[in-house]
Amino acid sequence: MHNFEEELTCSICYSIFEDPRVLPCSHTFCRNCLESVLQLSSNFSIWRPLRLPLKCPSCRSIVEIPPSGTESLPINFALKAIIEKYQQEDHPDVATCSEHYRQPLNVYCLLDRKLVCGHCLTIGKHHGHPIDDLQSAYMKEIETPGKLLEQLTDKHWSDVCLLIEKLEEQKSWCENIVQDDKKAVVQYFKKLNETLEHKKQALLAALDEVNTCIIEEYEPLIEKMKGIREEQLDLMSLNTSIKEESSPLVFLEKIDNVRQRVKALKQKQLPDTKPFEIYPRVGQLLKDVWCKTEIGQINKILTPKIKLALKGKVCKKNNEKERGQSKEFLQSVNPLVVESISGAVSNPWKTEGLEKGACARVRILLCCCPSGLLICS
Repeated sequence: MHNFEEELTCSICYSIFEDPRVLPCSHTFCRNCLESVLQLSSNFSIWRPLRLPLKCPSCRSIVEIPPSGTESLPINFALKAIIEKYQQEDHPDVATCSEHYRQPLNVYCLLDRKLVCGHCLTIGKHHGHPIDDLQSAYMKEIETPGKLLEQLTDKHWSDVCLLIEKLEEQKSWCENIVQDDKKAVVQYFKKLNETLEHKKQALLAALDEVNTCIIEEYEPLIEKMKGIREEQLDLMSLNTSIKEESSPLVFLEKIDNVRQRVKALKQKQLPDTKPFEIYPRVGQLLKDVWCKTEIGQINKILTPKIKLALKGKVCKKNNEKERGQSKEFLQSVNPLVVESISGAVSNPWKTEGLEKGACARVRILLCCCPSGLLICS
């Protein structure tokens, strides 16, 4: 039945007939559409007051409407029955308006260039827009695809293709730069980690060496003192047992032996307990040198020769050339530190006027220099 859609459409509103009424000329229109046409006709002139003139929109003939208006026009029951049956059926192949229920898209709006239904033209947002029928609009636009194809294949699109290639090249170039920089970052920090690990192991090895010196220095003394302590305990035990001796002869012999041993034990020379100090202190070295050194200069920091010395004793290699080398080394490691303490480097024993922190930096930094200076305070 969808083939009869055009016959079921009002030629005034382009919608499916609603309340179809038949004029005396036998043409059928929606009652509301006839009311609109009749209203326009009555605004111009009135003749035969008992009759309302109406010009048929289809045949253009003048027909007379009874004074009761369109309500008196006969209903086209046959057409109404067909429309009701049509509306009860599904028509998936017929495009219908999304805004007006079951109204077919059978008119082409020239302003918006889209298909609309009759309600869109009369009560919808396309009211008053210029329109055309589907076949006529189709014939006017049938050559358009060829023209559009010409527009899609002109030089403009060749330029677009070239621009795409250029953009892809630039993108690839930028991505390569990023990848190269990533490799540089990985390589840089790998080398930096290797340098830091090497320095760490060198410092730990130096500390292990000092620890060995500490063991060699203190262990014999501790063992010697433990031997004296054990001999003391033996003599105390022996002295207690002598008290229980009943024989005067044996008692006198034993007590004389104990007396001689106590005398000899007390005459043994005890080791000097003057404290030792370790220079330089690595913790202070890390704070005063490493923390103030640029990353790129870390590999120039030499591992200090850490020594164990009696507190208060100063060991010095008084060599002007070596002190010059030391200053150059410190300048390469941390110029700011050397600038502030250059006077103290030339005369490390003169600390008057220097702050406590500056003196400490002079003492520790000089211990780290290649000249091998060792200052113990």
